[in-house]
Amino acid sequence: MPPPDPASFRAAMAGLPTGVTIVTANGPDGPAGATANAVSSLSIEPMMMLACLDRGSRTLLAVQAADSFGISVLHAGQEPIARTFATKAPVAEKWSGVPWSDRDGIPAIDDALIFIACDLRDVLAAGDHVIVTGEVRALEAHEGDPLVFHNGQYRPLSPSR
Repeated sequence: MPPPDPASFRAAMAGLPTGVTIVTANGPDGPAGATANAVSSLSIEPMMMLACLDRGSRTLLAVQAADSFGISVLHAGQEPIARTFATKAPVAEKWSGVPWSDRDGIPAIDDALIFIACDLRDVLAAGDHVIVTGEVRALEAHEGDPLVFHNGQYRPLSPSR
């Protein structure tokens, strides 16, 4: 089998459905946030999460400065928020009109299905991204239909929509 090129790797990974989250932190210029789908639980004992952020991400700088981060898991009706936070727009512009609140000292997207507050533990360089791990210090979860990213499109998980 020939080794894959970046385009074929990207195309193959597009077939892997992922949940859609906003990773947040309080930065020196106010709240920072970025859409991320490379997010996962890492450990139960101790409870830990991981999130992968682009090396050039302003949110990564905010996470490192704050020594903490939040993960808001979006529901199917929050696609506009996912699209906004996926841009390189100025930080204040991303948050304009987005309902959010401070939870446990971390900005959280209001009405998200799940919010997880983490204390930063590790920052690991990995290719063109950085993996941040954090110990869970607070958790809030609600029922609902999650927003999923698959084959380059946002979509609800349930087929009824």
